[in-house]
Amino acid sequence: MFVSDAELALLEAKLPALDDPARLHHVVKLAWHLRQRDAMLARSLAREATDLLSACPDAERGLAEARLMLVEGEQRWLMGELDEARGLAEQALMECEQQGDAIGSADARWLRAWIDVDRGDAIEGAADLAIAAAAAGDAGDAVRAGVLQAAAALFAVFSDDQAHPGQGRGAAAVGDSATAPLAVAGWLHDLEGSRAFQACDFEHAIGPMMQAFDAARITGQMRRAINLATNIGIAYGSLHAHDSALEWMQRGLVLARPTGWPMSVGQCLMQTAQVLLQLGRRNEALSMLDEALATLAHLQGARAYAVALECRGDLALDGGDYTRALDCFIRLEERGEQLRQFDFHSGALRGQAHALSSLDRPQEAQARAQSALALARERGDGYNQIAALTVLALIHTRHAVPDPVPMFGPNAALHFLRQAMTVAATIEGYTVPADLLDAVASEYASVGEHARAYEVALRAGAARDAAHAQEAERRDAAMQVKYRADAARTEASYQRRIAAAEAMRAAVIKQSSATLEHLVAIGQEITTHLEAPAVLRALDRHVHGLLDATLFAIYLIDADGNGLSCAFGTDAGRSMDAVRLSLTDQDSDSARCVRERREIMTGPGMPEVSGQSATSSRLFVPLLIGERVIGAMTVQSLAADAYGERERLIFRSLCAYGAIALDNAAAYRQVAATLAKLGSTQAQLVEKNAELERAYAALEDVSMTDQLTGLRNRRFFLQNVDSEVGMSLRRYDDPLRSMEHELGGPGKDLVFFMVDIDHFKEVNDRYGHAAGDAVLVQMQERLREVFRETDYLIRWGGEEFLVLARATHRDDAKLVAERMRKAVAQRGFMLADGTYLQKTCSIGFACFPFVPNEPRLLSWSEVVELADQALYLVKRSGRNGWAAIYSTPDTQYEELFPRMLHQLEQAVADGEATLVTSIDDVQLGAGAKTRRLMNAA
Repeated sequence: MFVSDAELALLEAKLPALDDPARLHHVVKLAWHLRQRDAMLARSLAREATDLLSACPDAERGLAEARLMLVEGEQRWLMGELDEARGLAEQALMECEQQGDAIGSADARWLRAWIDVDRGDAIEGAADLAIAAAAAGDAGDAVRAGVLQAAAALFAVFSDDQAHPGQGRGAAAVGDSATAPLAVAGWLHDLEGSRAFQACDFEHAIGPMMQAFDAARITGQMRRAINLATNIGIAYGSLHAHDSALEWMQRGLVLARPTGWPMSVGQCLMQTAQVLLQLGRRNEALSMLDEALATLAHLQGARAYAVALECRGDLALDGGDYTRALDCFIRLEERGEQLRQFDFHSGALRGQAHALSSLDRPQEAQARAQSALALARERGDGYNQIAALTVLALIHTRHAVPDPVPMFGPNAALHFLRQAMTVAATIEGYTVPADLLDAVASEYASVGEHARAYEVALRAGAARDAAHAQEAERRDAAMQVKYRADAARTEASYQRRIAAAEAMRAAVIKQSSATLEHLVAIGQEITTHLEAPAVLRALDRHVHGLLDATLFAIYLIDADGNGLSCAFGTDAGRSMDAVRLSLTDQDSDSARCVRERREIMTGPGMPEVSGQSATSSRLFVPLLIGERVIGAMTVQSLAADAYGERERLIFRSLCAYGAIALDNAAAYRQVAATLAKLGSTQAQLVEKNAELERAYAALEDVSMTDQLTGLRNRRFFLQNVDSEVGMSLRRYDDPLRSMEHELGGPGKDLVFFMVDIDHFKEVNDRYGHAAGDAVLVQMQERLREVFRETDYLIRWGGEEFLVLARATHRDDAKLVAERMRKAVAQRGFMLADGTYLQKTCSIGFACFPFVPNEPRLLSWSEVVELADQALYLVKRSGRNGWAAIYSTPDTQYEELFPRMLHQLEQAVADGEATLVTSIDDVQLGAGAKTRRLMNAA
């Protein structure tokens, strides 16, 4: 029903290579998914599909034509051509039902439902949504059924109609947004936020609505995104954060105006006008409201038109234009009756009463106000009763109209105001507004009851003070929501940029699926890191692993924007000096690459750089985030013509991932700094936020668990590994324990195991991804059998697992590795269809501290990379085994990690490192000697 932007990019990339008849199916699918993203392109594709239809069988042609009718029908609906749109939806529905296409029928009813809602026939729309949800469910399309059910429940939140029991504001949720597909999750977030909004819990409404907004944009639901932007603005306005409200309203208007969709544009104009009123910009608000009413003129059945009428009527009352106000409220009454929404009907009657009173038509004003009161009493709505009673008091104050019979009190105004106070006392949690108390005090004073007038006036002052305090409290709450939302949106943006980068890589190197899979895996690893040093090390490792790289360097733009500094660099295995270049340096290819924002490749004959290797091939690529450049990366080789098209594509991919990871590391630092600053002001809000924090903790736990295997994920590992490392280092800081290590005792350290299922891709390719999932689930059972409950079992990515074994004797690690190997090799995996698979695994491990006498010499992340290096040696040497890299008493400390990573063969030969392995012949390199230590355990 909806696809993400990344999925759409892959669909578009496939189109040029397709011929008939596969092209027709693909063109129809693209037109469908572009229907709100790019209306002109969707219609162009629909015309192409129409030209291809003549060669199709009748049944297939009919269904394709029906789908194209829905594309055109949606365009007409969005443009406000409701009759034409409904006609197309009807034709498509008829064709799909004749052909037995339940999915097409559901989509046709979906479109017809929203057309009916815009025409004001909410009951018919709700019925269509319910039928469509059932049809999609019967057809086995869980995503469509989920979207339709959530939309039906969301519609019921805003409907007063009683014909749909079980769908009202208290209805249970229709799904779990945490596990639902993105399209469904977006609607469920909207439902959650809307329910909180209707309960006036605006602080808790904003977060889910922002998640719904992001999901709508990513999945191409532009009208939904526009509506959500305005709803978020309304929620911020309700918290008195009017600047944030205006920001969201304008965001919606920016999305809406280019589309030309009258409903969307009119709604944004109307809601923006209301915020402008709160900010005191009355003239701008009036102009926008009049534009909104003109835009919505032929959509008078829509709720948005009714809201605009009500707002325009209120403005006319405030401005003294009572004739215009009366006209607006008369039309609003008609709209409220047609929409079957009581709030509009009641508000319209009160507005008419107010306007008629000001036009000196007291009898008519009294009749309208009495009708509003009767309607509110019939519905049991205390708020509208108070509003109607207040208007009746105002009419009796201004005009000589018949008193109520019986009348309780010295005059009619007090009679009605006292009733309003009585109703207010019955509403739980309701605070009587200061304006109502002022009116009561004034009436008591007018009849000479000055003591009571004084008492009520004091209450009015207290109510006003309380209102101001509540407004300040809500602004503080809005600030908290904004900071949390900004942090969440930063993380969401980070994920989307990763997806966008992967989609771009897929489109460029689609001819080589093996290279693509490898680069995507590398990109996922690089962008997992949230610290710049870890990103730089990962880039260095993969550049040297994939390319001929004598020299590799990363230059980043300085904070002042005038120069480049070398953030990382290696030249022939040696670390490069930290140098700074001017961006205007005409002799620097790195500076030119940044200035011109383009790739530069040079060959032999170029001037040599002082202090650097005399390389013959040099490649420079800018680090870009959209249109913004943050630096440049260069790789250089002694060989001539070292970088062909394939190598350049690989390096561009690494640069794209590196740019995202480095930019997000900077963004996370900024968010952390902002949140730290905010923390100093949060003492007053601790009590209020306790419940929210508990809910956040539960969500945090879910976010740190791999949903398939139930193991912890990378996020959990990154949040907890530092504390485990700290505990390990404190043992070395203890003089008694330090002496134990010096005397040769093995101690209890941390061991990082990297476990990888051998040839896992063959399972997915041969048996399908469901079979692969079954193998992964059984793999976690084997991990739990071998390792302790106190160890960290992490789903590292794909078929790879990371285990952090705590308080483990480093000499015992090989016994654990062998048990793990046997647990996989000696017992097969059972698939759902009864197929029995025999698989093996490869294991690499390393201990922390790597050098016991210098526990802080290598960081934990460097030890993990050594474990990964050991895993790689096992994979290269035949798999189904384990290997570990240990330090020795002869280990030299200077530049240890680069030598272990890039010159392991020499380090083993020199006695600086020991490679312990279960494999007879490890493919380490020419001349390298390793020991095979295989224990019977």
